[in-house]
Amino acid sequence: MEHLGNDLETMRRVPLAQSHVDAICEIGEEKTYPAGHVVAEIGDRMDTFVYVLDGEIEVVDHHTGERLMEASLGPTQFMGEIGFLNRGAHYLKMRTTCETRVIEAPRTDMLELMSRVPELSDHILTVFSARRRKQFEHSNGSVKIIGADRDAKVQAVERFLSRNRIPFSSYDMDAGDNETLEACSIVSNEPGVIVGTDTKLDDPSPRKVAQFLGLDLDICSQRDFDLLIVGGGPAGVAAAVYAGSEGLEALVIEDTAVGGQAGTSSRIENYMGFPTGISGTDLTWRGQIQAMKFGTRFVMPRRVVGLERREDGSFCAQLDDDDEICAKAVLVSTGVQYRRLPLERLEQLEGAGIFYSATEMEARFCKRTEAVVIGGGNSAGQAAMHLSRSAAHVHLVVRSDSLAASMSRYLSQRLEADPRITIHYNTTVTGLHGDDWLEGVTVTTPDQKRRIDTRALFIMIGAAPNTEWLSGLVGTDDKGFVITGAPADRESPFETSTDGIFAVGDVRSGSVKRVASAVGEGSVVVSRIWTYLDALD
Repeated sequence: MEHLGNDLETMRRVPLAQSHVDAICEIGEEKTYPAGHVVAEIGDRMDTFVYVLDGEIEVVDHHTGERLMEASLGPTQFMGEIGFLNRGAHYLKMRTTCETRVIEAPRTDMLELMSRVPELSDHILTVFSARRRKQFEHSNGSVKIIGADRDAKVQAVERFLSRNRIPFSSYDMDAGDNETLEACSIVSNEPGVIVGTDTKLDDPSPRKVAQFLGLDLDICSQRDFDLLIVGGGPAGVAAAVYAGSEGLEALVIEDTAVGGQAGTSSRIENYMGFPTGISGTDLTWRGQIQAMKFGTRFVMPRRVVGLERREDGSFCAQLDDDDEICAKAVLVSTGVQYRRLPLERLEQLEGAGIFYSATEMEARFCKRTEAVVIGGGNSAGQAAMHLSRSAAHVHLVVRSDSLAASMSRYLSQRLEADPRITIHYNTTVTGLHGDDWLEGVTVTTPDQKRRIDTRALFIMIGAAPNTEWLSGLVGTDDKGFVITGAPADRESPFETSTDGIFAVGDVRSGSVKRVASAVGEGSVVVSRIWTYLDALD
């Protein structure tokens, strides 16, 4: 995180090379704006690359109309952040402070120039990435979350924004934030989501916010692709990077957030190249930027609900809301999801004390309470370690009598040695307590039952594959995982029983359920997909 901020400061002092500026001038148009001109309004699509020749552009607080931050853009600097690659929306309002002369280059022409000049691309991407990181960390954005602690729907929006690294501000209605809310002109007697200056979503959902921010792209403008990647976990993102680098027109569809189940991991320590660990969200976020750099597009949150094969051999995926996308080949990388426990009132308390991820957002609910984590795998172990920093105490509930078969040794040793964590072997959770919010759980061993008072339960058990949408087009095992490499004449271990459909990562039957192996499979499969598409042509 820190190096991105340092890179941004360095890039501010090191302008683009003159040859790069000349190239931008060739594809762009010079414009002059008077003082006070709004160069970008919140919600406007990033359709142009703006390079400042003379003058100054500032960031404006869209509630007060005053300058939002001390830094501004002057000569030799340029507007934009990483959303430019995907034609996202501006999260901040930009305004000239004096007469300002700029070069405006069309987005598509600029991306083509960046693909031809890697030094220019590296410079711009570094600045874009650092800006998004800084906006996110300082909560500088156009989305206001009010009362996520009270409302599961609002909390779902906050989780979506957080996992996708989208800047937003969050206000706790019970923490004395009324003065701040009044200053922002967003006083409300009930939880809600406000986008832009004064638009409050009546029935908040991640999809509605994504549409406003340009994440749920206008996919109807392009219906046919070379490759459709369903699932944006480590395997899908790795495939997106390699597909783009090989010149394939690829689209990634993700129903929640890029990162998949790995995105819920607060710290992955056994991934090569990160000796001090990296969160699943950060790892896949970097991969997403790489993929967008090569032209791969991402659409979220959208769900594929069905798949059919056309007479010409291509495939059409039916999306939620009766939309459709077609491609010559399909890569299944939908991964797995944690199984739900057969507990009474489980669904009612999901988001109200019961969670399926343990990021910083969920960890805040553990303050001044004991936390209970169910599961014996690496994800559960990482969650317990992470939550122990904020919870009064963490209880790890494990059904078996050992962690040896399901968890990495380095992690189980840490858990056993940490006084802030208690491991309950041969134990299951059999009851939930609480009305509007979880207040406790009943845990059962062969010898006794007892209650643990808690307001935060994390369920991380089992692995149910997401394969119902395949509509029977490929073979699956008795648990629903996709069978690959059969029959024997298949040229790749990632080919399914249907030509043109491939599967990688956790959703594949017999795969090793590790982030590194998922990344490896997603990278390798693209070579075979390219060969398949080349043969079609």
